[in-house]
Amino acid sequence: MATRHARTISRLLGLVLLACAAATPAQEWPKQRPITLVVVNAPGAITDILARLVAQKAAAALGQVVLVDNRPGAGGNIAAQRVRSAAADGYTILLTSAAYAVNPSLYANAGYDPVKDFVPVVLAGSVPNVVCVHPSVPAKSLRELIELARTRPLAYASPGIGTTPHLSMERINSAAKITLTHVPYQPASAVTAVVAGQTEALSLSLSLTLPQLKAGKLRALAVTSARRAAVLPDVPTVNEQGLEGFDDLNWFGFFAPAGVRAEIVARLHGEIARALDAPEVRKKLYELGLDSSPNTPAEFAAFVRSEVAKWTLAVKDSGAKAE
Repeated sequence: MATRHARTISRLLGLVLLACAAATPAQEWPKQRPITLVVVNAPGAITDILARLVAQKAAAALGQVVLVDNRPGAGGNIAAQRVRSAAADGYTILLTSAAYAVNPSLYANAGYDPVKDFVPVVLAGSVPNVVCVHPSVPAKSLRELIELARTRPLAYASPGIGTTPHLSMERINSAAKITLTHVPYQPASAVTAVVAGQTEALSLSLSLTLPQLKAGKLRALAVTSARRAAVLPDVPTVNEQGLEGFDDLNWFGFFAPAGVRAEIVARLHGEIARALDAPEVRKKLYELGLDSSPNTPAEFAAFVRSEVAKWTLAVKDSGAKAE
């Protein structure tokens, strides 16, 4: 009886030691060196704002320095390639946008596979694109804009070929069987062109159009999300206006290189999610028009796969190619 008891105690101690051994790397991480958040855009962009908000909170929670490394260029491919080639140890994290799901089909060689080369950590937030017009355009809804486009030529501005605003509007063109001519600009210039009346319509992220919408210099006709935007509750969705299957978002998410251990991904997810849920961060996200809802790495991974499939088809149908 004593021998059996001793064996039981020995097994229990063995299990405890194994558990402690398994937990040690996660407990030690990240104590060796700073964590780097590689951001796909230059300072001042939404991704950069998100990175700095999260870095501050996560650094305090982890007791560790979190650096923000801006790597703009090639639509986000430069940053993605930088993280793809980093060690899979949790010290180098990518913060990117929906371009992550678009670029592999838009570019001849984006330099990464969006499904195989990264581990999704957390979806930080999303914002719809919005279809707007200059106030002089006699269209008060997307349906009216569609009918107007059937009577005379119209043009729309976007932040560039292959961006989600461009692809969203091309999807509307296809679904409504109309042709609004695409005029690509830099984001700020796209807004300026429509406000100045140089181009009749605009397809752009809601975050970038909010100031001009609130000032009455642009009129919003539709948002491309499946549900209405909290900051524009009176603006109907594309789906509400006779078209179907639209849930086009510009989203922002954190990724780790493929091969990062599950416990590190879980720790990263927990700390980033807590940072995003802080009242002052949620307030900032709302001001930017972003919707941020709790999600798991598995849910984010499923979302990424669906986004890759959707945008691959949209790029193919539009004929868009990055130069």
